[in-house]
Formats: sequence, C-alpha cells, structure tokens
Amino acid sequence: MISTPEQQAVDAAITSRRSLRAFLPTPVAREDIEQILKVAGRAPSGTNTQPWKVYVLQGERKQQLSSAILAAHNDPEQARQHKEEYAYYPREWASPYIDRRRKVGWDLYALLGLTREDKAGMAAQHGKNYDFFGAPVGLIFTIDRIMEQGSWLDYGMFLQNIMVAARARGLDTCPQAAFTQYHRIIGEQLQLPDRETVVCGMALGVADLSKVENSLVTERMALEEFVKFV
Repeated sequence: MISTPEQQAVDAAITSRRSLRAFLPTPVAREDIEQILKVAGRAPSGTNTQPWKVYVLQGERKQQLSSAILAAHNDPEQARQHKEEYAYYPREWASPYIDRRRKVGWDLYALLGLTREDKAGMAAQHGKNYDFFGAPVGLIFTIDRIMEQGSWLDYGMFLQNIMVAARARGLDTCPQAAFTQYHRIIGEQLQLPDRETVVCGMALGVADLSKVENSLVTERMALEEFVKFV
C-alpha cells in the first residue's frame, strides 16, 4: 500500500518527535502556541471530561519559576523536603524496564562526557530541566484532584497531541516529569487552586541541534516484541 501525502505528514510528525534537551532562544509566536493547544484539545477523553489545564510561561514569569525551583534543587537540604505527589515510576523496578531506563540515562551521560563518579555533573544536567532546557516556552500541566486514573490516561493523549502538533510546525518539545517533585513551589508561583495537581511540565521551542545532547536517539522495540495478532 502506498502512503498518501497526508499519511506521510502525520507519520513524520509522530516519528520525528524526540525529547530535546537544549533549545535556542528563538521566540515562539503566541498564535502558534494557541493553535498547538487548540489542536491538542481535540484529544479524546472519557465522556468528554477534558481534564487538562495548561499554564503557559514565557519571559520573566518563566524565569521566576525556574529560579525558585533551582534554588531548592541546588540545596540538598531543601531538595529533600520536596516530594512528588504521585508515583510516575514504579516503586520496585524490574527488567526490561530498568534496563531501558539505565541505557537511555547512560547513553545521554556518555554523550555529555559524564561518568558514574561525576555526581555533581549529573545533578547539574538534571537541574537543566527546571530552566526548561533553555526553551522560550514552558508549559505546566495540572489536573483536578477529583479525577481518577482514566482521566490521567486521557491526559497522556492530550500531551502527545501537543508534541505532534509542535513537530508539524517545526518545533520541538521535552515532556518533563521532573517538575512534579517541586509541585509546592509551582503552586505558590502560579497560585494554583488547592484542587489542582501538577501532572508534568514541558519545554517548547526550536531545538538547538548543535548541542551534543540533542544527538541522542532512543531505541524502540521491534513490532513483534509488543504486538500479538490474535
């Protein structure tokens, strides 16, 4: 079967999406941000609940949030006082998941010249999350605390739509669970209502492809490893 131009465009937007970790300061037009989020809002959700809420940060307000989080992150005593509200990763790891996690981590650190002994270097690299990796646009996503697991599944489809819609416009993203540790700081900075839980953050902008960390391309399973035709 020959793919149509429409199919090729959609496939290209999906398969070219990567988590980029260095961005240019090139501004992103508000109209593009609005259109990306509008398109993403067509994501399906159970009984059309549409459980997502987005805070768009740019300029000084983005920097204020980044500075507040980094002040805590860079102080080990303060950092220990901040815990995630929900478990993104399993409490107990097992193969093959832990193997994939370790591989992507060490592949990234190898590109950056970081060794296992360089704890300070790894912490500094992790800290770049909180500056949205230099992206001009930072997105913080929240969900109402009354929503259950099904709505979180719906939320994932919304986030994927944002990333694919960004690629269709020549932009890149990095979804960031790292922000969840500092949900209290985010709540204070953005004056979040008590009923909102921070789901994650996301960097949005033009990738700086001159940076070595952006040469990382993660592996994917072969189709037969995760598909069974019955």
